[in-house]
Amino acid sequence: MLCSIYKTTKKEGAYLYITKKDDFSPVPEELMKTFGKPVFVMVIKMDGRTLALVDIEKVKASLLNDGFFLQVPPIPENLLEKYKEQKAQQK
Repeated sequence: MLCSIYKTTKKEGAYLYITKKDDFSPVPEELMKTFGKPVFVMVIKMDGRTLALVDIEKVKASLLNDGFFLQVPPIPENLLEKYKEQKAQQK
C-alpha cells in the first residue's frame, strides 16, 4: 500500500495521509478548511515499516476505511505542572 503525506502550515506536526497523491476527495471539506493548503511531503510504502509518532496499523485501517488519516501532534508536556508535582511528592 502506498500513501501520500502532506503537512499543513497552520499547525506544526500535523500531517494528512491519503491513498492517492493529490486526491483529497475522501477528506471532509470541513477538515480541509481547517487543515489549510496541503504541502506535499512524500510518498511512502506502508508495508513492512514503522512510523515515528503513530501506529502504522491504525493509519492503514483509517486509509482503508476512510480514505485518509490525520496525524495531530502530541499535547506538549506542561513542565511547570510536572515540577510542582515532583516538589509536592518530596514533602
